[in-house]
Amino acid sequence: MSCKDSFLDVAPTGQLQNADITTNAGLQGLVISAYTQLNGRGFSQTASPTNWVYGSIMGGDANKGSDPSDFSAITPFETYLINASSAEVNSRWQALYEGVSRANSVLRTLPSAASTVTAASKQQFAGEARFLRGLYYFDLKRTFNMVPYIDETLDYGSGATTVKNDVDIWPKIEADFQFAYDNLAETNSQAGRANKWAAATYLARTYMYQKKFSDAKKLYDLIIANGKTANGKKYGLVSQYAQVFNSANENSEEAVFSTQNVANAGSSDAASGDLNLNYPYSAGIGATCCDFFKPSFDAANSFRTGANGLPIDMAQANGAYDNATNELKTDMGLLPADAFTPDTKTVDPRLDHTVGRRGIPYLDYGNFTSAWTRNQGFGGPYSTKKYVFYLAQQGKVADVSNWTKGWSATNIVLMRYSDVLLMAAEAEVEVGSLSKAMEYVNLVRNRAANPAGFVTTSDGKPAANYVISPYPASAFSSQDVARNTVRFERKLELSQEGQRFFDLVRWGIAAPTLTAFLTYEKTKLSNAYSGAVFTAGKNEYLPLPQTQLDLQNGSAAILKQNPGY
Repeated sequence: MSCKDSFLDVAPTGQLQNADITTNAGLQGLVISAYTQLNGRGFSQTASPTNWVYGSIMGGDANKGSDPSDFSAITPFETYLINASSAEVNSRWQALYEGVSRANSVLRTLPSAASTVTAASKQQFAGEARFLRGLYYFDLKRTFNMVPYIDETLDYGSGATTVKNDVDIWPKIEADFQFAYDNLAETNSQAGRANKWAAATYLARTYMYQKKFSDAKKLYDLIIANGKTANGKKYGLVSQYAQVFNSANENSEEAVFSTQNVANAGSSDAASGDLNLNYPYSAGIGATCCDFFKPSFDAANSFRTGANGLPIDMAQANGAYDNATNELKTDMGLLPADAFTPDTKTVDPRLDHTVGRRGIPYLDYGNFTSAWTRNQGFGGPYSTKKYVFYLAQQGKVADVSNWTKGWSATNIVLMRYSDVLLMAAEAEVEVGSLSKAMEYVNLVRNRAANPAGFVTTSDGKPAANYVISPYPASAFSSQDVARNTVRFERKLELSQEGQRFFDLVRWGIAAPTLTAFLTYEKTKLSNAYSGAVFTAGKNEYLPLPQTQLDLQNGSAAILKQNPGY
């Protein structure tokens, strides 16, 4: 008499009901959750689309660094001795599919949107979700090659676990980016959102990976002529190279698409933690931890120039810069108190915005010293420099709520305009427009030559012998020569930015290039590269995680392992 049976019907706590997520605010929350996975939330520091392990360490940009015993799970990626049982491989898979799942949740919920959600909002949410899904699948494709494609029509218990990996998913990725390009607005009140032109750049890059050069060229023409950032800035190169990676210059005209991060907002999860191990190792500098991701000898030597300001060697196989005559002088084996005179050889000024090296100013922390290196004999004498915050910014940028200040408010630029220009140049080469390719590449190179952007000593003088010139017509005298010129410029401009390995694979030259890299790097770091060998036809892709294969309940008919594993 005192109550009805409905009294016992209690909504589960800690769970979202359909009514909660079909509102405008609910859908916004679902979309934002899909964005947050860009930092690899909840998984390993190696899992995110920054690709510092899978694109840079595996591409020869960097050595694993730190000590041999610290995060030793990364070592097989620099030696190409990876196996399917690797927890890092599984984390990579899980993190990217988590992103896919979150994007699918948006698309699955949209048809049930409340009447108060406008058609324009639905279109924006769908465009962002498909952009993000395309981005996550893009990295799954270039990491593992053949992967199952699961869209919003499938879920756990309704077919998602039975999708095979026997169909090439490039057309699906294309379709997602095309939809985003067709449906997203050009600008947004929130700068970090994907917009029409960000979608266009990823669609064009998808064309490039499939060698659809004519399609890519047409789209790049539109992007270069009309592209703008979500906050309304016409795409362009910032005047000084180092400003691309400076947290004080976020969401610039060069930042096509970036992760958005903030420090000290109540949880370090709001900051970027995927690069938190990659700071110099010293209590007196920045985040103090942990000297991972150390630029390789080969990568540093690549910045050597001749007296004419051109790269010493622009061939894809390691060449003239990796020999005793032309390689950079380092302080390998020297103690911090030992005398050392910095190298006077001519170098590309981007070297000292990319590589921390002895005797050269390291941002505003003073001259770099081996005292900031954890284990020089294992990782080499250099330290990474891009996305390290300045000492003067530490109070604002460093998140202090976790065990290291490496959780940072600095945005990570996943696609920047110089990358777009170099991709466009590559497309122009492949369709035969060599003069246009030279024009695009020299835009990038001339920015690097701006003396206002050189690293300087305390008296305002250049910190090293910086000599760089635009490429002459001879560097684009034939398609083969032009192709090598563009490819080498990508190596320089995008060094340490997670692109190198994927470039080598899509160009079909990973095996010879990385075999030559190992031959040279082993002479410097025999301990770090013990047993290292790149196997053609195998190491171009990671193995599918054994954990995922085991979840098939013994059925080998669903997921097929990659060759060689």
